[in-house]
Amino acid sequence: MPVLALLDGTLADPAHPLIRVDDLGVMRGDGIFETVLVVDGKPRELGPHFDRLVRSAAMLDLPEPSRADFDRATQAVLDNWTGGSEIALKWVYTRGVEGGDGTPTGFALGLEIAEKVKRQRASGISAVTLDRGFDADAAVRAPWLLLGAKTLSYAVNMAALREAERRGAEEVIFTTSDGSVLEGPTSTLIAVTGRTLRTPPATIGILPGTTQAALFRAAEREGWSVKTEPIQVPELSEADGIFLASSVRKITRVHTLDGVQLTDSTALHGELTRLYDSEY
Repeated sequence: MPVLALLDGTLADPAHPLIRVDDLGVMRGDGIFETVLVVDGKPRELGPHFDRLVRSAAMLDLPEPSRADFDRATQAVLDNWTGGSEIALKWVYTRGVEGGDGTPTGFALGLEIAEKVKRQRASGISAVTLDRGFDADAAVRAPWLLLGAKTLSYAVNMAALREAERRGAEEVIFTTSDGSVLEGPTSTLIAVTGRTLRTPPATIGILPGTTQAALFRAAEREGWSVKTEPIQVPELSEADGIFLASSVRKITRVHTLDGVQLTDSTALHGELTRLYDSEY
């Protein structure tokens, strides 16, 4: 059963209406969110997630979120959770009601991890590359596009996943129109060659990955090389392994890309998972 908590720490029934129909998060997708993985009652990367929430709020000119408020709501969810050992904890923060006094709407929602996600963690996924429709300089040239903000406007991301399904795949790796690799609709891309981990830079208009950052910390501690640098699409098929990382999916390997089976990275996936888990 999902657990819903408001920013004042009170609980609400997730099965009953809460958000007003004229809330701008509903009407226009004018808001932001984060998803935090909680394992055995302990949130992972809570600070980096909140920092990213604040960064997204600034990009949208939203009032700065209160850490105390979200901590309060988070604790209420954790104290009242009766489900499995893992929780997908969602923070939502919108501009509030249209024509209102500017007070944002905010809440925390605890959800079970979908069985589909758990299966994909274990068995890997097939993915297709899709053009996101902008070049690698767009984030700097056009900041009003909000590239790199984690907004509620995920219609394009969900449409891309449906397109992947039509093509017989389960996931998407977005690319720029000039051939640079971006990210997945809900994940960060990591390419591995030898003992070097690479991920694209956030400056090209993608989210800085919290799970990716945790993996890179652990890998660097054990002597791996980690790089944040541009990756071109042809480099994906040349890598020893391609992985998508996010709070909920953890480290998930890509076994097939654009219909072509990649190098078997099962053993590498096991090593990266061990590194990631060693952070906690």
